[in-house]
Amino acid sequence: MDRLNGSARLMIVSDLDLTMVDHDDQENISLLRFNALWESCYRDDSLLVFSTGRSPTIYKQLRKEKPLLTPDITIMSVGTEIAYGESMVRDDGWEKYLNYKWDRGVVLEETSKFHELVPQSETEQRPHKVSFFIEKSKASAVMKALSEHLEKRGLDVKIIFSSGTALDVLPKGAGKGQALAYLLKKFRIDGKMPVNTLVCGDSGNDAELLGVPEVYGVMVSNAQEELLQWYEENANNNPNIIHATERCAAGIIQAIGYFGLGPNVPPRDIRDFQTCKVDIFSPGHQVVKFYLFYERWRRAEVEISEFYMQNLRLVFDCMEISKESKYRVWVDRVSSAQIGSDVWLVKFDKWELSVYSLQVNEEWGFVWSMLLILQCLSGAAMLSNHCFTEFKGHGTGWIHMDAYSSDLAGGFRTRRSNYMDSIVYQLARQDSHLSPPHPQSTSLLP
Repeated sequence: MDRLNGSARLMIVSDLDLTMVDHDDQENISLLRFNALWESCYRDDSLLVFSTGRSPTIYKQLRKEKPLLTPDITIMSVGTEIAYGESMVRDDGWEKYLNYKWDRGVVLEETSKFHELVPQSETEQRPHKVSFFIEKSKASAVMKALSEHLEKRGLDVKIIFSSGTALDVLPKGAGKGQALAYLLKKFRIDGKMPVNTLVCGDSGNDAELLGVPEVYGVMVSNAQEELLQWYEENANNNPNIIHATERCAAGIIQAIGYFGLGPNVPPRDIRDFQTCKVDIFSPGHQVVKFYLFYERWRRAEVEISEFYMQNLRLVFDCMEISKESKYRVWVDRVSSAQIGSDVWLVKFDKWELSVYSLQVNEEWGFVWSMLLILQCLSGAAMLSNHCFTEFKGHGTGWIHMDAYSSDLAGGFRTRRSNYMDSIVYQLARQDSHLSPPHPQSTSLLP
């Protein structure tokens, strides 16, 4: 929460399964589109929050399987656990708050009396969450009876039915909506209330998110029956909540545009990068655009001559360049710091999916780490490994790169090689004191 000095321009709070992540999209296209939009336009001044019913164990597993960005805040176990940053620092204050009128032992004792309840896996049983499967036709009656039993035992609980099969018993003060309200209160106390907040969901346990006051909300097009029913009964006249016509992450992008919360055209949607420009220079935008061009070349989706290939080899002289139709690349945690009047230090994680990485681990993650320098001149920019080059008609380019690999294993993405890319950006004006030591006239982008 301390990454930003002031208020976030936009805070997106999104469920994962079948909201941010489309399990029917085998190539993860909508998720990769969202990633490109977020890292190019929002990462530097906005906050990304994942709010999931998953426990930490299976949340981490999902991050190995899908190209998920690193969120600033993670709300897990149906709003009973809050963690911050990549290291997932737990919010102990939230968990202490949930202890009020909660006794897990009593919950287990009372739920054991209902044979309709089938316990979920041990990983999904958490200190403030007891989870079961139940047939949809029996859920309503069991929820009513169980609530009465627990109230008689002096507990104050909440029972949530979602996804047509899952039943969770939580403390009364828990839930995705209450967890978000708790975070917003902390922001308000710190004087850092987000300018706009967009919540996103598809199932019953997301209803509380949509019920938080003064937020925008989107139900993705594939939203489930229990959430649509809640909407009809509680929020049908709320102009700040929409039912998107697009699935999953594409529906989130649609909502950003519908509510006018900021840019909503992902760089992945733009075929001609000469039209993919921003009003204010953004290192993140340039990083995303560059690697998208590289991906398209690797996938043989753009025509490129041997002349261009030689320049690509200058940039990627640390690796064997080959074309493959399944290749994908995405960047995460793009951050920049201006370290001079026209110099930026930029760090990011770069993840690749290629035939080689699939042979190694069947998951996302064989990457290289690089140090690059960018110089931008009016009408020309430079790109090279150890020299300047020029590509006309583009405002930015790489002029230096040192490539190396360094295994940062030990994080929770244990089966993915995690490397850091560091880029130094040099933005030079027409009257810059810098001059290219070895000028060449070459072009990378067509």
